[in-house]
Amino acid sequence: MKIVSLSENRDLEKRVAITPETAKKYTSIGFEVFLPENYGLHLGFNDEEYISQGVNIINDEKDLIQRSDIIVQIGLPSDEKLSNFKENQNLIGVLNPYLNKDRLHNLNKKKINNFSLELLPRITRAQSMDILSSQANLAGYKAVIESFANFEKAIPMMMTAAGTVPAAKVLVVGAGVAGLQAIATAKRMGAIVFATDVRMASKEQVESLGGKFLTVEGAENLETEGGYAKEASEDFKKKQEDLLGETLKKIDIVICTALIPGKKAPIIIKENMINNMQSGSVIYDLAAIQGGNTALTKVDELIEKNGVKIMGEMNILNKLPISASTLYAKNVFNFVSNLLDKENNKININLEDEIIKKTLIR
Repeated sequence: MKIVSLSENRDLEKRVAITPETAKKYTSIGFEVFLPENYGLHLGFNDEEYISQGVNIINDEKDLIQRSDIIVQIGLPSDEKLSNFKENQNLIGVLNPYLNKDRLHNLNKKKINNFSLELLPRITRAQSMDILSSQANLAGYKAVIESFANFEKAIPMMMTAAGTVPAAKVLVVGAGVAGLQAIATAKRMGAIVFATDVRMASKEQVESLGGKFLTVEGAENLETEGGYAKEASEDFKKKQEDLLGETLKKIDIVICTALIPGKKAPIIIKENMINNMQSGSVIYDLAAIQGGNTALTKVDELIEKNGVKIMGEMNILNKLPISASTLYAKNVFNFVSNLLDKENNKININLEDEIIKKTLIR
């Protein structure tokens, strides 16, 4: 069995899907690993390091694709690269089927098996493959660091002979994996942290990290069976809006993390709320790539409105590419191991396996 990873467009994506560490793991279970020249050089992984782990370096990308049984990526490759794919290959990555429906349909017609890892079910057996959790964890941490770097006051309370500097007040919108890491990071750095989420199960998690959970009166539990957030009712949205509007007047830093899989991000912070915030406040919107949780978010732009800074990046993980690659590559290895029929050394697409069934795009 031959496994390959192609170079990503590094202007958009600095992460890699195979690290030297996971290359060694693939070879240890019988895979031949093929990579393009300088695949991980931008992260400090040179070709010699890969070769020492049993990797074959191939200069011709078309030849690389033609050799492969499994191709592991971060995102969906370019149309030019996809044109070289052949029947019965297996493509694994974050394929975003909601945006790439037609392109993936064309691959299906070529009898290529497409596995999109963001569709993994939230079950215990899939935890070691859960790319959303591993990457969101890093994103939540980095969002706090970035917002603190743009906040022009101290974060922790400081008592000095000249007077007391009050602790910064942080609000985390959305207490999923990214939000919980944001809470933990902000708390460790001395901030006073508040959080809100449509899933009532988050309250205990928020409080266990030292945050205060803001509860909407008569709150409904908006959690799917799969553990994701779902769309709120109009009545809930109105109550949440009123609570947020009052809270934001006293908040210094907001971290937005609210996403609904496959849909545009809900606009939670309206323009009038931003207008009522204190000058010098900072909003970091992790949902920017899906439209943003604020009415003013623009991808890769720092917007300033009435002294409030609003930030959101296309890919915050490009600022932590080594850590992100290390975790992502391990997630992918665990997924591939689950696909492998070890006795016969071939891929077994067992649709009775919930992990395979939910991630296979048909």
